[in-house]
Amino acid sequence: MTVKKLDGKSLYTSIGDPKKIVAPMVDQSELAWRILSRRYGADLCYTPMFHARLFATDEKYRQNMWSELDGDKELDRPLIVQFCANDPDYLLKAAQLVEDKCDAVDLNLGCPQGIAKKGKYGAFLMDDWTLIHKLIRTLHDNLKCAVTAKIRIYDDWEKSLQYARMVLDAGAQFITIHGRTREMKGQVTGLANWKILKYLRENLPEDQVFFSNGNILYPEDIERCKSVTECDGVMSAEGNLYNPGTFWTESDDKEKQYPRVDKIIREYFEIVKTCPGSASRHAMKAHFFKLLHAFLEVRRELRPVIGKTSVHANFEDWESIVVKVEDIVADIYKSENIDELDVIETGKLEYWGGSYKTIPYWRCQPYFRTVNGVKQNTQILSIAADKETKSAVDTDVSSSKRKADDDLASEKVKAKDSRDATN
Repeated sequence: MTVKKLDGKSLYTSIGDPKKIVAPMVDQSELAWRILSRRYGADLCYTPMFHARLFATDEKYRQNMWSELDGDKELDRPLIVQFCANDPDYLLKAAQLVEDKCDAVDLNLGCPQGIAKKGKYGAFLMDDWTLIHKLIRTLHDNLKCAVTAKIRIYDDWEKSLQYARMVLDAGAQFITIHGRTREMKGQVTGLANWKILKYLRENLPEDQVFFSNGNILYPEDIERCKSVTECDGVMSAEGNLYNPGTFWTESDDKEKQYPRVDKIIREYFEIVKTCPGSASRHAMKAHFFKLLHAFLEVRRELRPVIGKTSVHANFEDWESIVVKVEDIVADIYKSENIDELDVIETGKLEYWGGSYKTIPYWRCQPYFRTVNGVKQNTQILSIAADKETKSAVDTDVSSSKRKADDDLASEKVKAKDSRDATN
């Protein structure tokens, strides 16, 4: 017998009409990170992707992934718990273990990694619509809480639309659509396609709750994405991981939008120490590397120190790393010309609709996969996925211009580093 639920729009309103959403990420959107992200503007968070069969059957796995504070009404809501699965029974059993501590359960249909292909889950269920429909319908008919789904697009716009409609027909109340295909990952991540997201938004029911995912580098990209795609909310994964301030749209406060690495590392570390269970502790090293990625390009001596420190080490060992970062940044701010150095510069308007920024290396900032001087996560890779894309010639020209901009930005950083050393 189907459990009566709020419709998607009513549910969306009941959790505060969230606009800025932390994506589900393997081992990276755990409790401590969600707490930090909410402080910097996120108003809905997803858990990491949990493996449904293991969550349902392996108590040790479940205890490692889920603690008594996950889903806490005061600390960790609104919250959507995400599972990957290919068996409806295991998926339902796993979801029933958390249905009272979350606002919805999400089915992962977007993971493009090799392990997902091997296990037949995530984006590799895109080849089996019948199974997808059964997975979602099983949850929809039996769970107390809502059911949502996160999908990727096909190069074929019409197939993408039919796919989204099928997912909704199965019972998903929210749908998140990542504007990249299954093949767009790693060094060939490419530019997420907002035009197809707008097309899907326009051709799905008007009252359908629709989240867009992809291309969020800076805080202003959130409003730009909302405007272009006409979505209800914007989800960020990698952008949020490298800079939680990406979600800060309340003001142009650079301390919130591009926080200093010493401040953010200290804040995050103190949160981790309060979180029960092991998930936040195990994720800490990876978060340190991402938050400090630009900083470690300059202060390379810290990279092996962090690398050799075990996630199981005493907090005192991690405290010493935090203190080292704090001391280095404190020295930077003793520079007589710090006001000239601590400036965020916005470049020219790029073909993808936004602008690159030059940000001091001691502040959080986006990460770009660069191959032969081209920033892969802002490069058009799939002509078929963009009906209005520029020609290959135009793309090559833009790539050359971006490389020149990258080189100029690199020289600016080197010049600043030189001045720091002198001071």
